[in-house]
Amino acid sequence: MVDIYILDLLVIGLLLLCVTLGSGWISRLPISFALIYLVVGVVLGPYGLNIVQIRPDAQFLERLTEFVVIVSLFSCGLKMNRPLNAGAWRSTIRLIGFLMPLSIFAIAAIAHWFLRMEWGPAILLGAILAPTDPVLASEVQLTHTEDRDELRFGLTSEGGLNDALAFPFVYFGIHWFEDGNNWQEWFGQWVGIDLIWAVAAGIVMGIVVPWVVVTIDQNIQKHTKVDDLMEDFVAISIILLTYSLTEVVNGYGFLAVFIAGIVAQRRYEDPEKPFSQREFTERIEKLLEVATILILGSILRLAAIQEHAIAALIVGGSLLFIIRPLGTWLSTIGGGYRPITRWLFGWFGVRGVGSIYYLTYAFGHGLQGQLGEQIAWITYITIVVSVILHGISTTPLMNVYNQYKNNRSRKINVST
Repeated sequence: MVDIYILDLLVIGLLLLCVTLGSGWISRLPISFALIYLVVGVVLGPYGLNIVQIRPDAQFLERLTEFVVIVSLFSCGLKMNRPLNAGAWRSTIRLIGFLMPLSIFAIAAIAHWFLRMEWGPAILLGAILAPTDPVLASEVQLTHTEDRDELRFGLTSEGGLNDALAFPFVYFGIHWFEDGNNWQEWFGQWVGIDLIWAVAAGIVMGIVVPWVVVTIDQNIQKHTKVDDLMEDFVAISIILLTYSLTEVVNGYGFLAVFIAGIVAQRRYEDPEKPFSQREFTERIEKLLEVATILILGSILRLAAIQEHAIAALIVGGSLLFIIRPLGTWLSTIGGGYRPITRWLFGWFGVRGVGSIYYLTYAFGHGLQGQLGEQIAWITYITIVVSVILHGISTTPLMNVYNQYKNNRSRKINVST
């Protein structure tokens, strides 16, 4: 008998070969790579060929998704191509400052009133599901630093920041379900430490650490050339140093890593260096995405899905079809955006790896029992629905959007 581990390697190798060689065709089809990985994970799981028999614990998933997210956030930061002022980032400010808190508390309200959850777990669920995912939304993100498209910039910057800025609300939910009756004892600490200090520390460390690393890198390379095969590993060192040092001082590492990408891109004198780092980190991100979504597909269980389907469809359906679209429309009022841009902002709220990370993080900080099972399966089912819906709609919708932009550009050129 062949070891199951060897069969796993065989299947993953075949999957990578097929999606790589077929990427040109797949990119034109109404399916995403994440949807392919999810389907393959289900097929290879216990309800299919039963080849992938991984049953990862929460800590393993937390560490895996944590690394996937920080790599993706740094890559998002490297793509940011606008000056650092409020006018240039107006869509980001609207999506983060208004839409994300609205989404969190709208999800919490639905969970509280319809699922009879206490407010603490309900807010925690809102914080888990509200952030859009920077990993699975790569098809609608900026593709290069010369891309000035408002939709792509807004979605990329939102994905980079809300995975970081959801953390205060995660802590708020954890504090509340742990000791909701004595909120006076922890609320001040939450405001001072989890909100003000952690955000400020994340911003400062996200600026200081990459600035120092890039300065050292550039000074050394003036005297000796770094091996070409090793050069892009500087990006990984920036990610790991920024994240770990920020966490040491109780700051938000996700926020710091995203800012580090922005700082590194601007600090390098050679524009090819951040471009090369972005390509390198995107390759790592894509490889880790395969592993994460395969695992998600393989751990899905029919009995659990049936048990929690109604609750998940209430929460997930409300989020994807009501809260996100309506909240986006409200948050972009008066912004001067075209209707198609506003609607696509509302639709492309992909949920994925970031939500899995926050879920597993909550498991490591007291979430357990029947409540934990309910929140977990609501999260898993919502992610699956998001992967399916966004996976089949991204290509046709972006084709329509690009055609609209091209037609508009032709009209402007003709009129001038």
